[in-house]
Amino acid sequence: MKHVLIINAGQKFAHSGGRYNQTVTKSTLAFFAGLEDVEVTLTNIDEGYDKDEEVKKFVWADYIIYHTPMWWFQIPNGFKKYIDEVFTAGHKKGIYHSDGRSSQNPEINYGTGGMLQGRKYMVTTSWNAPKTAFTLPGEFFNETSIDNGPLFGFHRMNAFTSLEKMESFHFHDVEKNADVARDMDEYTRHLETIFTPQLKK
Repeated sequence: MKHVLIINAGQKFAHSGGRYNQTVTKSTLAFFAGLEDVEVTLTNIDEGYDKDEEVKKFVWADYIIYHTPMWWFQIPNGFKKYIDEVFTAGHKKGIYHSDGRSSQNPEINYGTGGMLQGRKYMVTTSWNAPKTAFTLPGEFFNETSIDNGPLFGFHRMNAFTSLEKMESFHFHDVEKNADVARDMDEYTRHLETIFTPQLKK
């Protein structure tokens, strides 16, 4: 039996109602519902959570899937608060033991004190920006990818806990030119590509 934790970081704030990430979350739930020997649990951050229970979910899970919009080129404030509270509560309780260094040689091994070895994570993001803003010369993000740019710190955060990164999936132009049916079809194919080999092991 494989355990999957889905974290929906969609948030109601200003003009955002979190609906797009609700749709992505539903697509993820539908994908895993069609598989055998998979147990799924879901956290909707905007509905509230208990930080100690969330720590237990991370320890329980084989795979963590984060769904987040991007606001002002970063994760939303509610998601950042969740990470700060849950990961801190997980100190010596299954998420991380220390920063990995020793007092004998404090210059090396930073970031090696995680406790989530053997587990993997995947993240999806949703953007108003078109994909070309990241890929075309002269466009806004200077040909820097989402994973190496806006999400760099997010990925290092997960590495700090010893989680292994799986290939991300990014939704673009979701405000001006959203094609939800197309997006969900492409995303489902991504899930099939990423998880089918994993779940057969």
